[in-house]
Amino acid sequence: MKKIVVMNGSLEETEVEEAEVVEIKPEGELKLVDLPGVGAATAEKLDGAGYGDLISIAVASPGELVEVAGMTEVTARKIIKAARDSLNMGFQTGEELLVKRQNIVKISSGCNAIDTLLGGGYETGAIYECFGEFGSGKTQIGHSLAVQQFKKNPEGITVYIDTENTFRPERIEQFAVGAGLDPTAALRSIRVARAFNSDHQMLLAEKVDELITKQNLKVKLVVVDSLTAHFRAEFVGRGTLAERQQKLNKHLHLLLRIADKHNLCVYVTNQVMSKPDQFFGDPTTAIGGHIVAHASTYRVYLRKGKKGSRVAKLVDSPSLPEQEVAFIVTQGSLLDFA
Repeated sequence: MKKIVVMNGSLEETEVEEAEVVEIKPEGELKLVDLPGVGAATAEKLDGAGYGDLISIAVASPGELVEVAGMTEVTARKIIKAARDSLNMGFQTGEELLVKRQNIVKISSGCNAIDTLLGGGYETGAIYECFGEFGSGKTQIGHSLAVQQFKKNPEGITVYIDTENTFRPERIEQFAVGAGLDPTAALRSIRVARAFNSDHQMLLAEKVDELITKQNLKVKLVVVDSLTAHFRAEFVGRGTLAERQQKLNKHLHLLLRIADKHNLCVYVTNQVMSKPDQFFGDPTTAIGGHIVAHASTYRVYLRKGKKGSRVAKLVDSPSLPEQEVAFIVTQGSLLDFA
């Protein structure tokens, strides 16, 4: 018998025992329903949960798919393996990775000193954690970044997840005027959502992918201000520490996946606490412990300096040295402090 194979629109014949028609689709045309074990109903569940394409399936864990689609772990592993095989996800040479990193875009903070500290600005595909006490400038940098993102790419969108009711459109207008931009247009480039608890915050982060894939918005910057406020308030005591850290870890890995998948920058602010048992040096430490520290690509510590200035210290980076710079916050911009 003959087996008729349809490949890229052309017909080919091979000898087999029974006659059947098989369609082999190119990699770029594969959909969720083409994966083994995924029917229309399962595909709809996955899509509704934010797993609407092959790359999101390929980087997911079996537990995540089991939770959102109600499938068995064995089926989830088969689906993930098929997605990874279709995308040819494997090792890359250092040269290939260097070429890929040429697609990275750097967004200015609006302050030359901070940009120099970070090697030219806030790069896409990474998470930046900015931690410090109240009034150290964390939120002001977030506002300035949103305006500078619009200045660099007028079609780009900033998603601002506000957990502490600190977003002020008036500050966006002031920073826009300081940068020589139309304040109204700058405000239109920002999508703001107020998160009322940690679950809502995590849900809003998941919806960023939906804004990009379903609403075709060109999201280039995600600001979470602040990352740990709700987690710190809801999980009190040592008994809840493990659950809090697990949820934080999941939240941060989702943000990192979004940053890498869509080549966007994630800027998160973080609260701090004082170590009562530390008698020498700065007792200030960031909330979230090692979970937040390891998940962040770059970590910047902000503190108040002399004469109303602020000091930004780069404490962790995969390629840049540890150093610090001083800046001041004015009505319309962030300026170097001489």
